[in-house]
Parts: sequence; structure tokens; C-alpha cells
Amino acid sequence: MKKVMTNVLADPHAIELRFLDAGDSGLVIELGATVDAAVNAAVIALDAALARLALPAIRETVPTYRSLLVLFDPVRMRRPELIGIVRGLWPPAPLSEETTNHWIVPVLYGGESGVDLDHVAEVHGMTPQEVVALHSSVDYRVYMIGFAPGFAYLGGLPAAIHTSRRTDPRRATPPRSISIGGQQTAVSPPIAIPSGWHLIGQTPVRSYDPARSERPFLFAAGDTIRFRPIDEDEYRTLVAAAEAGDEVAERRPATGASGEAA
Repeated sequence: MKKVMTNVLADPHAIELRFLDAGDSGLVIELGATVDAAVNAAVIALDAALARLALPAIRETVPTYRSLLVLFDPVRMRRPELIGIVRGLWPPAPLSEETTNHWIVPVLYGGESGVDLDHVAEVHGMTPQEVVALHSSVDYRVYMIGFAPGFAYLGGLPAAIHTSRRTDPRRATPPRSISIGGQQTAVSPPIAIPSGWHLIGQTPVRSYDPARSERPFLFAAGDTIRFRPIDEDEYRTLVAAAEAGDEVAERRPATGASGEAA
């Protein structure tokens, strides 16, 4: 028997869909005004329902925290027709947990791999070890992939370590960084990117790898992640394994984590 995700919005009929134009070939479907797991789960369920139709006029869909961007061919399909199709799919069937993954992601915290860990600890009156213990003690929800290829925005950061973003963003941050920004934490792709988030660690996991033809983006919206602290020796070993093409993140059955953003 399939296990249904417990964080799907209890009453999707209470959601009032809002349709916004995004150029001549894009439609944004807003499902809510807040960032929470229930709205995000509804976004993902709607995206899956639309994908099952396999409409030739749909070029791409992009699920976000609380909305779904649909890019379509305006020659093949008019906007009112697309809106009618979406309304006909609402409310979508909730997704089973078998459609999502739970990942165990190894992280080397602090030192050169996490240059802001001490600062985050100081801000909250903690030791770096306490920050690491708290950060790695919960399951996070992947709300969306965006900004850079494979950059995973995660909700569920414990309130005790919510940390305002830096006032002086860096032009480049190390590949595969684990960071904290406000109420969120994130996994960076294996490329250097600009960021105003606080760097607390680094993972050997490659969240984006074009050589993985079947799954170039490792994480997907709706997945859950738990971080596992590792030492430098294990980090170096896993980096080498990842560069050789091995998957160093452990995949487990989904846990149904709520991943609330607040």
C-alpha cells in the first residue's frame, strides 16, 4: 500500500489559484502567499499532474516555493486554453512518498570548508559544535532548485540558528558549499557561485553533474535531506569517489518531513 505524503495541503479547495503572465510564452500559477510545506507540496502535485498529460505545447515547468511556472508554445496553445487545463487538474491527487527521495548528505563542517561557522555560533551564543549538532539533527525539505544549476533551497532550519544574510555578499564561494541564509539552508552545486549566505561546511556530493545523463540534478523539489558530519579524511575520500562518478549521497525511503520554513 502506498504511503501518502502527510504534508500535502489538507484542503486544496481552499486555495485560490492566481494566474500571472510571464511574457508571451509563460504562465505563473500562484498557489499561496506564504512559504510552507503544504503549499509547496500542492505545487509539486500540480506539476506532476500537468506532466502526466504530456502536452506537446508545454516546453518546461519550474516548481518554486509557492508557484509553478509553465513555459508553453503560444502557437500550439493559447493562454486561456492552458488556464482551463490547469483548472481542470485542480485539486491534483496527492503524491505518494514513493515519488520522493530522502538523502543522507555528508558534510565537512567548519575550517576552510565552512569559514562562517564560528561567526554563526557567536551570533547565537553557541559553540561551533552545538551549531553542527543542531544543523545535522533534522530532516530538511527541498523546496526548489534554482539560482544556479543544482542549488537546493531547503526549509526546516531550526529557529535557534536562523541567521540574517551577510551584508557583504561574496563574488565567489567554494563549490559544494553548505550555507545558511535567514530561515533557510542550502546545498550549492559543484561550481563557484556568488552568495550572501553564511558558509558553514562543504559536501563531496555533486548536486549537479551533466555526466549523470539520467539524473543530472540529484535533488528534486519535495525530497528531504539530512546532513551527516564527517572528518577531513572521509571528506577527501568521498570527493575522490564523487569525481570518479560514484554517488556519495545515501538514498533512503522518504520520511515525510514537513520542512516548515519558519
